[in-house]
Amino acid sequence: MKITYIAHSGFLVELAHTLFLFDYYQGEIPALPPEKPLYVFASHRHPDHFNPEIFGLARDRENSFFVLSHDIWRSRVPEELRERTVHLKAGARWQRDGVEVDTLRSTDEGVAFLVRAEGKAFYHAGDLNDWRWDGESENWNRGMAEKFRRYIEPLREVDLDAAFVPLDPRQEEHYALGLDYFLTLADYRDPKRGAKKIFPMHCWDNYEIIDRWLSDHPDFPGRERIVKINGRGESFTL
Repeated sequence: MKITYIAHSGFLVELAHTLFLFDYYQGEIPALPPEKPLYVFASHRHPDHFNPEIFGLARDRENSFFVLSHDIWRSRVPEELRERTVHLKAGARWQRDGVEVDTLRSTDEGVAFLVRAEGKAFYHAGDLNDWRWDGESENWNRGMAEKFRRYIEPLREVDLDAAFVPLDPRQEEHYALGLDYFLTLADYRDPKRGAKKIFPMHCWDNYEIIDRWLSDHPDFPGRERIVKINGRGESFTL
């Protein structure tokens, strides 16, 4: 499995026979082998997660399909591609040709994706995160934490090959709440449990936030699985 970081929350996952593109909004998309089916995901309609340019990928590819959150208007999809597009609500399951997609409810717009294919499993959070902000009331922040823990609960004890999880520097001292809790969902003292590799995302090109997390968590179970991303276009082979 090869994973390429494109920008922000955008990643390309390449398996032996299938391609998956998540939450593209800007950056250079690597060359896509034409013989491999391409599944393009958008977790919600925010412009840093959904760019209508993704539909141009289908121009010369009949084996391309689009898996979109329900909040992305159908009118945004070119008419000729609507038969190759599915809009999913939270709690849905969708399958096609050995690809299985489950959706989780987000604490912001749209959904998060749990995808299984070719014996691999990976999770893309979209904007499912513990969004604590100093400008919000304590009641609001407490409610956010409760919702986050409830919405992400389906991942408890789920073993993954890769997970893409927000680590947002705009949250300042609260930047790690979502990732820290994600790492409690499995016993990360056991190398066979949880996510094998965890890719921080939604960092707004501030990759030092990953170093900060590693520095702040010297003994945290699972820290060795955090992938240090240094910039756009970087690829990783798992």
